[in-house]
Amino acid sequence: MHPEICKIGPLVIYSYGFMLVVAFFVAVTLASQEAKRRGINPDLIFNLLFISFISGIIGARIFYVVENLGFYLKAPFEMIMLSHGGMSWFGGLILGVVSGIVYLKRKNMGIYKVVDLIIPFLALGQSICRIGCFLNGCCFGKDTLLIPAQIISSFLLLLIFVILRFLQERPHKAGQIFYLYLFLYSIKRFFIEFWRADNQIVFLNFTLFQLISVVIFIFSVVQLVIILKRK
Repeated sequence: MHPEICKIGPLVIYSYGFMLVVAFFVAVTLASQEAKRRGINPDLIFNLLFISFISGIIGARIFYVVENLGFYLKAPFEMIMLSHGGMSWFGGLILGVVSGIVYLKRKNMGIYKVVDLIIPFLALGQSICRIGCFLNGCCFGKDTLLIPAQIISSFLLLLIFVILRFLQERPHKAGQIFYLYLFLYSIKRFFIEFWRADNQIVFLNFTLFQLISVVIFIFSVVQLVIILKRK
């Protein structure tokens, strides 16, 4: 593992942080190009993704701190030490989506129209971030089989990106791409948790993130059925 790419004096460039930035710029560049092609202001997409990106990092950190509250109560200063790692995707998803919706409402933009546009590129960004996880040594798999859970997750997220982009270019109803992403991601996360060794069992031999995945799966299926029945 290579948690640090290089040091320039007191400045340390961390692998995960670097890949996080790369993921953001790749996603925002491709999403902005797609927006321009569809007649949507690319500056709006950039601002939306930037706000959601920052909010997502905050939300991911808050969720992780709450999840490991016992440790952070003993070392409260560690709560702000992002360089030491510790972020949860579900927390980032929640706060990122909420802040994005608020921004789109203020701009009087159709929420599903914009979300359906950007969500495939979000999956691509996640795929890139998982490479950062691999380099950082977090989100690791079980040592009994030496499972590279981060690389498997990265590949599956890349596959989700391809599927969403394929469907995005074909006729679809508003919100269908977004909820399909939640559907696919929840399945991916549920099964990848069986191979990960960094999350504890909390109920019926399932981790917290598997239980959250089940909730998101059910929610996305209900929403997809509603959308497909919509005239």
